[in-house]
Amino acid sequence: MTWLRVRTAVLLAVLAAAVSLVAADLPFVGQWKINVAKSNYGEFTITYAAVGPGEMQWTADGMTMKFKIDGKDYPDPVGGTAAWKQIDASSWETVNKLKAKVVSTDVSRLSADGKTLTVVSKGTRPNGKAFEDEYVLARVSGGPGLPGKWKASKVSYSAPSLVDFAAYETDGLTRRNVDMGSTWSAKFDGKDNPVTGPNVPDGFTIALKKTGPSSFDYVEKHNGKELYKGTYTVSADGKTITVVEAAVGTNEKMTSVYDRQ
Repeated sequence: MTWLRVRTAVLLAVLAAAVSLVAADLPFVGQWKINVAKSNYGEFTITYAAVGPGEMQWTADGMTMKFKIDGKDYPDPVGGTAAWKQIDASSWETVNKLKAKVVSTDVSRLSADGKTLTVVSKGTRPNGKAFEDEYVLARVSGGPGLPGKWKASKVSYSAPSLVDFAAYETDGLTRRNVDMGSTWSAKFDGKDNPVTGPNVPDGFTIALKKTGPSSFDYVEKHNGKELYKGTYTVSADGKTITVVEAAVGTNEKMTSVYDRQ
């Protein structure tokens, strides 16, 4: 499912630290692991619509793309491609690529009553580890078949991500995703900074602004277009980070919780 690859590309973990503190006291510096059980991704929705002979359109997180279920590659909004094909009357396979390399293969299956869409996404991360993630969506409207509006009801990950953060110069952070190999360095000046990595599309940037000694706001962009905004906060005991974020132009908030390792 194309939107899963898009989300993987754009939902980048971002953390910050206070300028005036010594390294030992920086609240965000260290290694963190996402706690899926405490996180909540259930507010996002996705819409599929038939827009022409054999042509479909999906819309999610303020982005959209058109495709045909013919096994051919169609461009997604952030520089990759997706190829859809029918498996049977109630299931579909989507091969997602970035720079002509397969990054995931998703199988979407519709329940017998047409009310639930279960997506299993498989692939190999840049660090060589295999993953198998599952997304369960409940129908809000539409039908029969794939067309309609769907809302996430359950999200599960086979291998939660690890991220490392270190102080950058005197007023920022360097971040490395251990599993995905993506990296950025940014100051808290609101300026765009490049994000690089084997599974990061060209043109991605991130900008940070501090809102307190243990919190900051961020903006993610692709080719200058704002995609996501959010706020990260370290708990008073320094053991967890909570991030509340939303796609630009939507009110669908997602909450991620990270535990210090």
